Amino acid sequence: MHGGLISESLPLRISLDNEDLILGYVSGRIRSSFIRIPPWDRVNKNEVSAYDSTRERLIYRLRNKDSND
Repeated sequence: MHGGLISESLPLRISLDNEDLILGYVSGRIRSSFIRIPPWDRVNKNEVSAYDSTRERLIYRLRNKDSND
């Protein structure tokens, strides 16, 4: 799991803490609850695809009160 910052909303691009830029897609409760993800949000729980290391599944978005920035 990696942490990062959303850099673009559509397509969902995540700038990781180790300076990598990857393509992400939402899953789980974020998808079923229609949670919006603006470009300045931090993401905490991601899973990297086993087949393509440039794609990542977004599982959890940090709220503003959870963020340490």
